[in-house]
Amino acid sequence: MIYDKKSTLTGNIDDPEFHQKIIDALPIPIFYRDLNGVYQMCNKAHEKFTGKEKSDIIGKSIFQLHSKETAEIYFQRDHELQLNQGEQIYETQMRHKDGSTHNVVLNKAVIRNNDNDIIGIVGSIHDITELKKTQKRLEMAQESMEVSSHMLHKISAGIVVIDSNYKVVDSNETFARLMGEETEELYQTIPGLKGAAVQVLVPDVIYKMLHSLMVSGEDNLERDLKFQNKLIHISVVTLYKNKVVGAVIRDMSAPKLVRDEIISRAQRINKQNIETVQKIAFLLGENAAEIEELLNSIIESYRYDDDE
Repeated sequence: MIYDKKSTLTGNIDDPEFHQKIIDALPIPIFYRDLNGVYQMCNKAHEKFTGKEKSDIIGKSIFQLHSKETAEIYFQRDHELQLNQGEQIYETQMRHKDGSTHNVVLNKAVIRNNDNDIIGIVGSIHDITELKKTQKRLEMAQESMEVSSHMLHKISAGIVVIDSNYKVVDSNETFARLMGEETEELYQTIPGLKGAAVQVLVPDVIYKMLHSLMVSGEDNLERDLKFQNKLIHISVVTLYKNKVVGAVIRDMSAPKLVRDEIISRAQRINKQNIETVQKIAFLLGENAAEIEELLNSIIESYRYDDDE
């Protein structure tokens, strides 16, 4: 009589309804099958995931609830678990209630009675579909980064990319060479100068351009300046607003770059119109020496090939 009274008390540990409430409170789909593969218990999360009511699950076998292919996999895995008598974790696919196929991880273990005999299998279902998608996106992003980095190091112009902490994300050897011997030596020790403070690598005027664009979030800034007896063109661009900016630095004194750069800037003008050329030169820089050098470059470029 005492036992019967206790068993009817709400929340009693021996109350089957209380057991059900415990597993129903779990957000992870839980199921229990007997040795014949017949479902004996599941929770609300399992109902939600499969789209099947508990009444449509309990008492049904895996072959009644799943496709033949899926049921055979479950049957084989359950049999292996019964033989090994331990835990079993594996990845598979399950049909979601909306009809879509989800990637899941099944975590299963055997259940024993008081005589230590195996009487069934309990398992949980972990949906990793979004995790797999995220991993795929990360893999693709990593591949893109590797390709971008490879391309960056093939570009003849100097390239440097920095983050919001003004640390170098990546740079190429041309950038290091343009910034001077010390930077070039550092590049040999730290490939890409990754993690280096950009302020100690570039002239103050370039750092101010990088800082200005990082703070303002504008699309780009450009200017020409004299650095280490070279005329260089700096183009700073926003790659990720207020988070990542990059700079393209070209040595305007280098013959190969002079030819391409000056021709591209002068394509819109009449070759014979010296006054227009002078205006362009004036826009490129106020320093007379720079203007003279640019004009000479234009003349030399056209001298090499009039067809250009």
